[in-house]
Amino acid sequence: MKSRILVIDDEAEIRRSVRMILEYEGYEVIEASSGPEGLTMAEREAPDLVFLDIKMPGMDGLDALQRIKASNETLPVVIISGHGTVSTAVEATKAGAFDFIEKPLASERVLVTIRNALDQTRLRDENKSLKRAVEVRHQMIGESQPLRQVWDAIKRAAPTNATVLLLGESGSGKELVARSIHRNSLRSRDRFVQVNCAAIPEELIESELFGHEKGSFTGATEKQIGKFELADKGTIFLDEVGDMSQRTQAKVLRVLQEGEVERIGSQKTIKVDVRVIAATNKNLEEEIEKGEFREDLYFRLSVIPVRVPPLRERTEDVPVLVQHFVDEFSATSNFRRKAFSPAAMEALKRHPWRGNVRELRNTVERLLIMAEGETIEPDDLSEVLRKPAGASSAPGVRSSTRV
Repeated sequence: MKSRILVIDDEAEIRRSVRMILEYEGYEVIEASSGPEGLTMAEREAPDLVFLDIKMPGMDGLDALQRIKASNETLPVVIISGHGTVSTAVEATKAGAFDFIEKPLASERVLVTIRNALDQTRLRDENKSLKRAVEVRHQMIGESQPLRQVWDAIKRAAPTNATVLLLGESGSGKELVARSIHRNSLRSRDRFVQVNCAAIPEELIESELFGHEKGSFTGATEKQIGKFELADKGTIFLDEVGDMSQRTQAKVLRVLQEGEVERIGSQKTIKVDVRVIAATNKNLEEEIEKGEFREDLYFRLSVIPVRVPPLRERTEDVPVLVQHFVDEFSATSNFRRKAFSPAAMEALKRHPWRGNVRELRNTVERLLIMAEGETIEPDDLSEVLRKPAGASSAPGVRSSTRV
């Protein structure tokens, strides 16, 4: 699809020369001979870029630029002028111009400017699309009362800087809650840095969290910035925080108390402004009793404790979750869309879901791949649902097959 470029200039010869340059390169060109006409065409024709003369009778280019930007802030506008001065260029840039080109127009300069402007627009649009895709992937799905209670906690906690401790079983959605808190906080424009404390070997966890200097230990061939530094001004999410060693717990406590970190191999302290969200599927009070978790760190982390309910406590959300996953896999993995019969859906609602939402998501994906028909029935579930311990088949499947 051709990019559409609007040329606003009161001189017909300038418009003609710009048209010749652009059409030869495959762009679609529309013209306006005055500021007011250009404003109308900018709204009606939805151009991808505007070339705007700065000296025109009536409404000048700077006034037109301000009005264009007021109605469409992201539309790139290139100012062209035969009377260019530094002060005029600065004024145009402050008003939002992408670039400033002096007449007579050199074709190479014009084309490079257009490519740069359109590339910037394309990258911005791609970034927005990726951000939307990430938000969709990490959104919390459901309308059940237990989930509404979590949303209430998010709304109360998000605007503050208080540490939050998320408690819940594996797969229940603690990461989604953490991301929602960050997304609704005053830090949302800065980084969300996630660390899975259980997945990092003990000998590397301190380096990951706090960083290290080159040569500070065997294998430290380069300086590394720690996750706390990376999250400065943003949010750090310490997932499975109950798996940290006592030594690492002491250092995390220092960050929370003093707001500073010290890289391994360095005597220099670095100030950081980080909001901490932690999560665990362990009972930390029991871990404290066993001497496995520091009580002072627990109190620092659990300023706002939030319990994330398991899926079996919000079974009314199962149908909307299933539909969400069907939509997701159909869009991203080119899976054939399939329906779930009422009996199959009831069986899914009765399943214990020891793996919670993560297990449900994996189950839906397997069913879309493995089920042969267009509609998924209870018989299809028996091949993919994990059987509860001590049971010959999943209760939901067994009861539904009697219908």
